[in-house]
Amino acid sequence: MFTRKIAEFAIETPSSTVPDEAIVAAGHGVIDTLGCALAGVVEPVAEIAARWAVENGGRGGVTVWGHSTETSAADAAFANAIAAHALDFDDSHPSARGHASASVVPTVIAAGQAAGANGRDVLAAYAIGIEVAGKMGRGFGFGLLGGGWHPTAAVGVIASTCAAARLSGLNAEQLQRALGVAGSEVSGLVRNFGTMTKPYHTGHCARAGITASWLGGAGITSDPNILEGDGGVFDSYHANGEALEELAADLGTKWEILVPGNFVKNWPCCYSNHRSIGAMAKLLEEHDISADEVEEVTVSFLPGGDTALVSREPKTGLEGKFSIEYVIAAMLLRDPLTLPTFTDPMVMRAEAQALIPKVKRVIIPAEGKFAGMVGYNIVEVKTSRGTFERREDIT
Repeated sequence: MFTRKIAEFAIETPSSTVPDEAIVAAGHGVIDTLGCALAGVVEPVAEIAARWAVENGGRGGVTVWGHSTETSAADAAFANAIAAHALDFDDSHPSARGHASASVVPTVIAAGQAAGANGRDVLAAYAIGIEVAGKMGRGFGFGLLGGGWHPTAAVGVIASTCAAARLSGLNAEQLQRALGVAGSEVSGLVRNFGTMTKPYHTGHCARAGITASWLGGAGITSDPNILEGDGGVFDSYHANGEALEELAADLGTKWEILVPGNFVKNWPCCYSNHRSIGAMAKLLEEHDISADEVEEVTVSFLPGGDTALVSREPKTGLEGKFSIEYVIAAMLLRDPLTLPTFTDPMVMRAEAQALIPKVKRVIIPAEGKFAGMVGYNIVEVKTSRGTFERREDIT
């Protein structure tokens, strides 16, 4: 059974047998996530989450990052995971179909701090969490995102539960019960992209993972095989990915944190923009295109490639992160696409708003479904002196 295999792998893999290369990669992932979180703590959604943790959090000595505040592991992980994803600058993982680190890193640091774990154990728990996230994402396939569900939230709660249970000393049977609880916490809607609720998803995953772990250790009952079978998590969310038996057999072989590894972002916006940004940057450089000569920009996506880009007429900084129209407009204005680019005043500047209607989306006929880290994009810029085009396959 897949749930049992996941639980046994998460609990019974000794930290000493996690490859040193995976531990090193885990360290890099922790650093990237912490950097994003510390930059994100001043964002309104992170300040709200931190205030919630202070005013409503439980007892405990776990740190809320960026604050002189300690609370319970679950509540600290909640606030920290929201801060980590607040800027949408945190890494992504192709197999997981989203931002696994933003949930798992705050989970392992909070659970590790509560348990007094050493550094290698925390990094091993993170690597194992990414392994679980990758296998979950591969099992879901692209049907999850196509159905309106946020993959980050779906895989994150399962991965966070496994990581927390490992650091909290659960056995495999207890983790199976915890996963039964976590299975009922799988959620997150794409409709909330471009709002503060998107980073809430990662906070929910971290808090739910630690809570489910505690409940599993305390003896709560649940379906012990919640992930597989009729009415299980994969079936209920219309998974169309790889066979669970093959994924279970692949646990801990190549290690997802190494292959394909975390993809670190170059720009603080949705990954579904990134290939097009790369193509547009090269066109601007090669042809010295100016905004005043542009008549139209066409960005071509494979089917499903722009699902996450929910904002076609953005009016806020958060909406701008999920808008290829704004991103291209900003680039035409020679904006370097840094954190200040994605603020409300920058999105609403007259020059950007005037260019946004000139950016059009086209879907490339193809079999299957794709996403921001899979496939390719074509950018075509029509100007008064000619048309320039570039295909980009690399994010």
